[in-house]
Amino acid sequence: MPTITSSLIAVEDVMRARQRLRGVALHTPLQRNPRLSELYGAEIYLKREDLQEVRSYKIRGAYNKMSLLSKKQKERGVVCASAGNHAQGVASACAKMKVKGTIYMPAVTPLQKVNKVRTFGKEYVEVVLIGDNFDAAYAESMKAMEEQGLTYVHPFDDRDTIAGQGTVGLEILDDAPGQIDYLVMAVGGGGLSAGVGSVFAQLSAHTKIFGVEPGGAPAMHDSIAKGEVITLEHIDSFVDGAAVRRVGKNNFPIVKAVTEGILLVPEGKVCMTMLELYNEDGLVVEPAGTLAVAALDQLGDIKGKTVVCVIGGGNNDITRTAEIQERALLYAGLKHYFIVKFPQRAGALRDFLNLLGPEDDITHFEYTKKHNRAMGPALVGIQLKKSEELAGLLKRMDDGGIQYQAINDQPMLFDMFV
Repeated sequence: MPTITSSLIAVEDVMRARQRLRGVALHTPLQRNPRLSELYGAEIYLKREDLQEVRSYKIRGAYNKMSLLSKKQKERGVVCASAGNHAQGVASACAKMKVKGTIYMPAVTPLQKVNKVRTFGKEYVEVVLIGDNFDAAYAESMKAMEEQGLTYVHPFDDRDTIAGQGTVGLEILDDAPGQIDYLVMAVGGGGLSAGVGSVFAQLSAHTKIFGVEPGGAPAMHDSIAKGEVITLEHIDSFVDGAAVRRVGKNNFPIVKAVTEGILLVPEGKVCMTMLELYNEDGLVVEPAGTLAVAALDQLGDIKGKTVVCVIGGGNNDITRTAEIQERALLYAGLKHYFIVKFPQRAGALRDFLNLLGPEDDITHFEYTKKHNRAMGPALVGIQLKKSEELAGLLKRMDDGGIQYQAINDQPMLFDMFV
């Protein structure tokens, strides 16, 4: 177990938060997953925070924070910035407590998310759409806080918020059938991991805790490696519920103290796991909520062990399904894109098709004859039945004299064409 520091959230504070949350946040189930348990030869349990009314654990921290405000602070109102689950948690808390809230969201936020925030917040919440990204919306929310004397409800960098998220840990320990050997959960800014980690460090010290981040946004991983909170210059925002450029200053020392390590999962693997959870288990899980399950194979030999994975949320946007499928296929090595130079003659495409395997599928073909030169480029997407069939395809293309360039591993070209 890592060295424990005095920065931990006291269990007593988390227990008081649980009292405040009675009748507000559901005591979500801890469910054994038969498929994963058989796959890993272990007892794998899923903590189903996706079953909350707002479909994530965020209501816990937001409500606990707001319940501790003074009467004067509540009368003035609260403010936050979010494009996701935190916005819904704050909106729900505002409606339940009848507190006026202003929520800043990027102007590019999908309408579905905006409408859900308005639905949860009812007449108590005003949604302000501004800026092209979270940073712009955050800046405006901070400006409103200062000018209007509002109280800021931070999604993770606040000890009262962390205590609220920690109630997830109390419920896990209440419902666990016995000793928990491993606890795995996503890390974004660090609210959930700091809260639940504090509880386990004090009440279940033998449990090994692992945080999980998306490979394209390793803010906590890199901060721990450098021994201080750093700001990432660039991130892949696909796993939007856990992709942050900078973790919380209150969260960092706790997560560093209680975790065995921070595991990184490629975004493509997250997509594969999302599809598996849906197709095999009937679970609709958002990318960030999938991280813990996607990292199970990084724990080493867990046969005979009891493992709990926190499913943090289920707010998956159905309009992203095509992108999720595409990323999963690319990660699995089943989808490949090429720029192919075709001779400008009849039958050239037929010759190319004859080189494909019987189960290879052309999923994309984009070609426009722009000139009368001897050769013309086309963008071709090919889906294989098995990833190991790629070597044979490339050999047949080489032997057939095909001029091509694979672009899966060339980010600039891939992003330009696909």
